[in-house]
Amino acid sequence: MDIGVLSIFQNYRDEQEDGAVMRGELAIALLAEALGYDSYWATEHHFFGYSMCPDNIQWLSQVAGATTRIKLGTAAVIMPWNDPYRVAAKMALFDQQSSGRALLGFGRGLSRREYASFGIPMDEARPRFDEGTALVLRALDAGVIEADGEWFTQPRAALRPRPTRTFNDRVFSIGVSPESAVQAAVIGARLMVLAQQPWEVSRDPALRPYQEKWRALHRSEPPPPVCGQLVYCDADAARANAKGAEYVKNYFASVVEHYEITGKHFKGTRGYEYYGNASEMITAIGLETMAEMYASVNTYGTPAEIVAKIQGQRDVLGCDVDVLAIMKYGGMTDAEAAASMRLFAGEVMPALRASGAPR
Repeated sequence: MDIGVLSIFQNYRDEQEDGAVMRGELAIALLAEALGYDSYWATEHHFFGYSMCPDNIQWLSQVAGATTRIKLGTAAVIMPWNDPYRVAAKMALFDQQSSGRALLGFGRGLSRREYASFGIPMDEARPRFDEGTALVLRALDAGVIEADGEWFTQPRAALRPRPTRTFNDRVFSIGVSPESAVQAAVIGARLMVLAQQPWEVSRDPALRPYQEKWRALHRSEPPPPVCGQLVYCDADAARANAKGAEYVKNYFASVVEHYEITGKHFKGTRGYEYYGNASEMITAIGLETMAEMYASVNTYGTPAEIVAKIQGQRDVLGCDVDVLAIMKYGGMTDAEAAASMRLFAGEVMPALRASGAPR
């Protein structure tokens, strides 16, 4: 079982100076290396305090220079917002800088506010994603890039420096909607899913179609999904559950605001119909009920409670899973995040690795 840490760079309610947030996230990255986590990942988001890392490859390059062992991944490069050559070239350079520790995760993006500030219609997200990811992966594999497509054009040019080796076994893609999950299999990527709804709901419309598509295209068993989740670990059960619920619900409120999650725009946006249906469901049941459900599927508690929750995820999904833990969010302090990381590393990780498949 691979266990990683994901930084989301949240300045919750703009309560901190931006530089303090970034220094805190760098401390989390270095602590992940020191504590024996397998990987460290960084998001890409723009324009808002909800999440403040506009160039995760640049950020990870800094982390690479301060670490020696931990794998370093993008979670994710939002492909419709980026030029394929720039992504491929920066990833190749970063792979050299990190001595082959680079992992490449892709995403499509969900925020109308971010799309609007880029001047890119959300209707274009799916075709831009599909065409762009194919170009990036071909360039990283072949060492050259060339495009004359519907969305991207690029004269034939070399990719220099070249990466240390192929990215074929180092590609990931976020797949919450069924279409995105299937596309992850098409590009040969590991599926990344997020704790947003009961794991049964992720399993049936997303994970199983991904697995079926993978078997059909690649004639092999699909790799385990990477399950991203908000984590808060504390030895005191009452404090762990009270604080964990508080921070998870705080984060949920920021998700509702940033993604306009109850908005009607998803329904009329090509490629986002799944989220339109989800928005209608959330509106029908109410945000308070949805916040409770959201809290129930994320991962906080004592070490023993967290081990049981993650083992339960594996049982529900019916396969081995890798874990991607978001350790700071929703107004949590740097000290609380560090303490949670230390306890998780000391007591949760050994138990999970002992009970999981061989790594």
